[in-house]
Amino acid sequence: MGEIRYSEQDLAEFKTLIEKKLATARIDYEELVNTLKYKDDNGTDDTLHSFKMMEEGAATLSREEVGQLAIRQEKFIKNLENALIRISNKTYGVCRVTGKLIPKERLLAVPHATLSIEAKEAQG
Repeated sequence: MGEIRYSEQDLAEFKTLIEKKLATARIDYEELVNTLKYKDDNGTDDTLHSFKMMEEGAATLSREEVGQLAIRQEKFIKNLENALIRISNKTYGVCRVTGKLIPKERLLAVPHATLSIEAKEAQG
């Protein structure tokens, strides 16, 4: 039977990687939230009514897209934080379905992964 968990050295390497990604993700999230808070007023009061309506429609769509990005970013941050918890309790990198180690290459690409490719594909 193979390894059942990653070495302390491997876990430390993953922790460093995740902490860097988490710092960047938090900055990106703050920028998205600030974009949502900022009311863009380009002074269209004297613009033709139809143009003003188009511009406001585009701004609404853009706000919805930014909102969706913010939600996805928040979920990504939570997944990275959960990965740090798994590192601290030494369960990081173990597939939650098969119980086998997730290959290091997969974790380097997707550090918050909780499933091996095998288990992910079996899900459909």
